[in-house]
Amino acid sequence: MDIRPLTIEHAYEITPQQFPDERGVFTAPFQSAGLAEVIGHTLTVAQTNVSVSRKGAFRGIHYADVPPSQAKYVTAVSGSLIDFIVDIRVGSPTFGQWDSVVLDTKDRKAVYLPEGMGHALFALEDDSTALYLCSTPFSPGREHGLNPLDASIGLEIPNGIEPVISEKDAAAPSFDEAQERGLLPTYAACVELYASLA
Repeated sequence: MDIRPLTIEHAYEITPQQFPDERGVFTAPFQSAGLAEVIGHTLTVAQTNVSVSRKGAFRGIHYADVPPSQAKYVTAVSGSLIDFIVDIRVGSPTFGQWDSVVLDTKDRKAVYLPEGMGHALFALEDDSTALYLCSTPFSPGREHGLNPLDASIGLEIPNGIEPVISEKDAAAPSFDEAQERGLLPTYAACVELYASLA
């Protein structure tokens, strides 16, 4: 398993080793010990989520209150998606920046993003299925969103694919509005939480 840091501090791209033979392929996309060596603690999995998306579906930008927030380990089990990791932690050295990884069934990469990050997925083809391992259960009262089409964030999606977003995500505040309203987590609170997990 190869783990590469992304440009957003505390977020990682994971590429598992694959073992093909005449029957197909075997891989272990999540390996707790290897991830723990890099992030400094074992990822507790409290819930798994699956999303199946049509081409152009844009899910996010979602995040949860800190603490406890929700760390995520995301991979594709069919199709292909762009996974966007957005640093919304006020005071972070990369505040307002984002990075992305293509998740598909060729390289079978995964993404780890810690608590306090914004997260979005954009489906590149029909029936793209993402599997999420989540550190805490879904908690509706603590979940928030930013509009994924907000120009001030500027997530880059491929030309020629019309984005399809939910009414809820379309009505979500912009990055600037959320910051002005004090809705975003702070870098200090996130770092304190990461240290408590070690």
